[in-house]
Amino acid sequence: MTGLPHYVSAGVLALGLVVKAPDLLRHRRDPYLRALCAVLGLAGLCFLLGAPPTVGAVNDLSGVPNLAAPLTYVAITAYSAASHVLIVHWRGGRRVCRTARRWSVAYAVVVLGIAVMFVLGEAPVERRTDFDTYYATTPYIREMILLCLAGYLAATGVSTVSALCWARHVDGWLRAGLITLGLGTLCGVAYGVIKLAAMTARWCGRDGTALVTDVAPAAAGLGALTTVVGVLIPLAGPRLSECRRAWRTYVRLAPLERELDDVLTRRRLRLPRPRWASPATLLVWRRTSIHNALTHLDAYVDPDLYDETLRAALTATGDPRRAADTAWAAAIVAAVRREAAAGEAPPPGGCDRLPERAADPRALVRIADALAGSPLVRDVRAHAERTAPVAVGADAAAVERSPGA
Repeated sequence: MTGLPHYVSAGVLALGLVVKAPDLLRHRRDPYLRALCAVLGLAGLCFLLGAPPTVGAVNDLSGVPNLAAPLTYVAITAYSAASHVLIVHWRGGRRVCRTARRWSVAYAVVVLGIAVMFVLGEAPVERRTDFDTYYATTPYIREMILLCLAGYLAATGVSTVSALCWARHVDGWLRAGLITLGLGTLCGVAYGVIKLAAMTARWCGRDGTALVTDVAPAAAGLGALTTVVGVLIPLAGPRLSECRRAWRTYVRLAPLERELDDVLTRRRLRLPRPRWASPATLLVWRRTSIHNALTHLDAYVDPDLYDETLRAALTATGDPRRAADTAWAAAIVAAVRREAAAGEAPPPGGCDRLPERAADPRALVRIADALAGSPLVRDVRAHAERTAPVAVGADAAAVERSPGA
């Protein structure tokens, strides 16, 4: 009697509505968004009105026994109408607006029928949890319940079939969301079938109260949770993928930033690290710091070292792009040492290509990978402190040629 499962389900649906609300505010005239938000809001209202404490409060405040029942059925019918309208907009076509209006009118007739049946029927005994089975044989009240369940099963059945059929023609996060949404509406179908089974048992002289009070709420709660997850997956999935890609790139750039750390610190080229930042923001911060350092180091790049390393890497790997990235990594390693030794007087010239290379995010990642794993770069780093010209050893080139390099 606490109604906790109902309130939890209503809260989950409200969360989905809150997530979609900003999109609705930005696109108020989008009928699809309006229908989707109506589905989430009305589904939450159904759970809220169906909770036993809410049922008791509505009945007590109104002074009408079981008034909460037709109000809940009206909410369920409105949810069914919104679901059907949502499916209509999903399918699209030239007669979307006309079809949506027809379904809305049909469900408005159902709402009117629920109100008329409740007025004509008699339900003097308050039933907060087993209204369906208790009045399953009462004239007009029985028809009111069946009318609501028929509209609900039609909406959830069409939603399930449409979502699962559409999922066959798409992929990625949208397909995952549609499959999850289809499973959620399938739980809704199970909820309606369980209600009908309980009423059938009552007609046959058996007790089906447990189906209404225990099994049906569980199916409805699971359906609400799954439906909201299905709605959120296409929204949150791409953002999660983007965050994952940004974080992976941020981590892969770490070797390059470590190589440039001395320059960034001494020349004060590193921006303050943002706190509580997203992976995308951290990635921008790291790229900016690297770009600042490489622009500063352009004057210290040795073109001869770059060309020598490029030839050695090209001979070892046969891959021009990998060879260029390795050559740039070696040139950066040597430039960092030359800059530290030069002090405040930078040498004239430079290659005039390092800033352009630094502006290519993918090239930076490949250069960072070469810094972390290329034997040729390790060879250059080992000789960079010497005053003699840097030699690119044949042994290192042999290792670079190996599959594990």
